[in-house]
Amino acid sequence: MENRGSSKMNIAIIHPDLGIGGAERLIVDAAMELASYGHNVHIFTSHHDKTRCFEETLAGTFPVTVYGSFLPRHIFYHLHAVCAYLRCIFVALCVLFMWPSFDVLLADQVSVVIPLMKLKKSTKVVFYCHFPDMLLAQHTTLLRRIYRKPIDFIEEITTGMADLVLVNSKFTASTFANTFKHLDARGIRPAVLYPAVNVDQFAEPHAFKLNFLSINRFERKKNIDLAISAFAMLHALEGDVLQGHNLADVCLTVAGGFDKRLRENVEYLEELKSLAEREGVSHRVNFITSCSTAERNALLSQCLCVLYTPKDEHFGIVPLEAMAAHKPVIACDSGGPIETIKSGETGFLCSPNPREFSLAMAKFLQDPQMAERMGREARQHVTESFSTKVFGHRLNRYLVDIARGKRE
Repeated sequence: MENRGSSKMNIAIIHPDLGIGGAERLIVDAAMELASYGHNVHIFTSHHDKTRCFEETLAGTFPVTVYGSFLPRHIFYHLHAVCAYLRCIFVALCVLFMWPSFDVLLADQVSVVIPLMKLKKSTKVVFYCHFPDMLLAQHTTLLRRIYRKPIDFIEEITTGMADLVLVNSKFTASTFANTFKHLDARGIRPAVLYPAVNVDQFAEPHAFKLNFLSINRFERKKNIDLAISAFAMLHALEGDVLQGHNLADVCLTVAGGFDKRLRENVEYLEELKSLAEREGVSHRVNFITSCSTAERNALLSQCLCVLYTPKDEHFGIVPLEAMAAHKPVIACDSGGPIETIKSGETGFLCSPNPREFSLAMAKFLQDPQMAERMGREARQHVTESFSTKVFGHRLNRYLVDIARGKRE
């Protein structure tokens, strides 16, 4: 067993916005686990709203320092990428000039900080690539393509400057190689470090109510429309597949991160409410915005199963949280969920269309005890492969090795 007090290091983490989301969850888990190994961990960010953040960032286990919160997130809802770069550059410059050297710097999302931190020769830089940013950005018009060209170029060049690149799934590793072809040609290949979930926070559930649950940020790429349309389609199955099953008590809860500063969050929530109205199910669809960790855990404890709707999601932390809470997951058969969900054992992987999702949902309504059986298998699966202890052990090994000059 590894000695958690050995190889004590000073570790800095730079993250753009310490809000609520999968990327933020990973960073917080990383900080908590690294601190448990005796390292001095310090998070630097450009935004940390103490009313909208993970509780662990307020617990005092590691300090959180904010630089550049006065800098804009966008200019009249444009130039988001440029503003993100400027904010992160400002954070990196403050760390560079105002703090002594760290043994290791862990950065994620914005790679432009890497060459700045490499100016401190004694600091090793590890970059966690959730997904290439150039694939997340829109290149739909000539103007957008011109705008993104230098940003995409900078992303690839600066990512290649890291001492070690980590990615969140084999799917992302493959995408990384296909996207950053020059880095792949140079033999720069990332190591896979799966995000994790703290299984201890989820007690065994006491109820499996006839409630389907969707948890995601209110962003269009999360494809939450699919959950609402699939729920509405259950009515078409009531007289056929669901013979003798009354849907009067069945409901759908749509919960997730919501930031009123973001226009897309506001617009998409209204779009989803309108969709529920058009589908005739608005009276049985409950929308919950920005629920706390305790509220999320309560929703997971009471639901029948979780619907995870993003297509080609690079990883997806929600399926892990659901399975850790003893709940099966219905997800799209693409991206990260293929690596985390055992279809037919801990949930179902389906084509991303309402009929396929509704047929999978109907199976749990026909046999609610199947949800319990799959839930038990799901909990064991996550505990063995995706717990924060497993994640922390692997991350600590990577950082200790890179600080000593070793590479995978």
